[in-house]
Amino acid sequence: MDMNKVRSVFPGDGENGETELTRGILVSMITRDDDEQAVEDSLDELSRLLDTAGGTTVARMVQTKDTPDPRTLIGSGKVKELAELCRNNDVTLVVFDCDLTPVQIRNLEDDIDVDGLRVIDRSMLILDIFALHAVTAEGKLQVELAQLQYTAPRLTGHGTEMSRLGGGIGTRGPGESKLESDRRHMKRRIDALKAELEVVEKNRRTMRASRDKSGVPKVAIVGYTNAGKSTLLNTLTGAGILAQDKLFATLDPTTRKFSLPGGESILLTDTVGFIRKLPHHLVSAFKSTLEEAAFADIILLLMDASDPHCAEQLTVTEDLLTELGAGGKPTLYVFNKCDREACDTVGLMRVVSERFRGEDVDRKAVYISALTGEGCDELAAALESIIRRGKRRVTFIIPNEKAGALSKLYSEKASVENVEYGDEAVTVTAVVDDRVYGLMKQFDPDYTPPAEDY
Repeated sequence: MDMNKVRSVFPGDGENGETELTRGILVSMITRDDDEQAVEDSLDELSRLLDTAGGTTVARMVQTKDTPDPRTLIGSGKVKELAELCRNNDVTLVVFDCDLTPVQIRNLEDDIDVDGLRVIDRSMLILDIFALHAVTAEGKLQVELAQLQYTAPRLTGHGTEMSRLGGGIGTRGPGESKLESDRRHMKRRIDALKAELEVVEKNRRTMRASRDKSGVPKVAIVGYTNAGKSTLLNTLTGAGILAQDKLFATLDPTTRKFSLPGGESILLTDTVGFIRKLPHHLVSAFKSTLEEAAFADIILLLMDASDPHCAEQLTVTEDLLTELGAGGKPTLYVFNKCDREACDTVGLMRVVSERFRGEDVDRKAVYISALTGEGCDELAAALESIIRRGKRRVTFIIPNEKAGALSKLYSEKASVENVEYGDEAVTVTAVVDDRVYGLMKQFDPDYTPPAEDY
């Protein structure tokens, strides 16, 4: 196993140059108390994940058991049924909609006994998609780290015959086992990847500090995978980034400047999509990327209005934002793909009425089509209303002998739009909130001090 590059469990192109789709069976296990519809919805999503990874779903299997079988999860009878299904349909991949233990994977592959068949779980499939879509050096480092962090505790040996060289009779062996060598190799590689990503994270912190100093508001576009985040960024800014109708098409954050209707500039950042049951080691490995949401001033939460599970996806997204420390930020909720016939306007209005009661601008909802541009003007206006809440554009005239006050605008993260240096004074146009204005009001020529009480 080459641990120095990201790996895929799917074959590439066939001998004739055409892509060979891996034929797979999806498996889930539920107890009698579980919601069957929720299980079907999760399998629908798993099927889309398999399609994104380059596979095709041949069949689904759902086992109902009171308790999981520790050996195979689904029990010996169901495994025999699964094996027959694999043989009769030329299946080479079985995907479980839950995490499996290493022992369960090995037992399932042994019991199914189909040449070339692999058993993987949902986390392994998501990791494979991330490996498939990693483009930048940072993305590849993050994917490799996530893969190794997932694989390391799953390395299995064969008992005492693979142990280290012992110190007594009956314990002598050939020395270090391959299992122990692999573990040591993995640990070194994980440490090296963490060190490399720390350098990347340091550079990202430097860029964030520069953006903070500029005072330009930062808006993170977040949402469920395939909600249309990259398409929206392309429509608003002409970013030209890859936008596909597939899950996790974007792994690397992209930031572009966008001008609001009133002329103020903001920074829009496209982020990696969220999904239910997102593996924790992925969150850990992509920490610096996901933190774009945590460091943003405003969250633009994008949802696929044509998806029947829009409300559930919204809940997943909000929960992950809270986990990342971005749960309390000003948020604009944007329902995308409203041009599609599948868009349930009535259902969306119900979601809006439940979640966005009152006139709180932080919880305002807009309806758009990022593909056609419909509603994007309303989106820009809604963003501007959030940014300008409690702010004003002021022209300050600062005498040259007090020009040091200009640095206060930058340090307080005001949005400085224009600076002109004159013979006697510096003229500065900036968008400031009430607190910053209070510090700078003496330089506002239109400021009238309150009348003194006698």
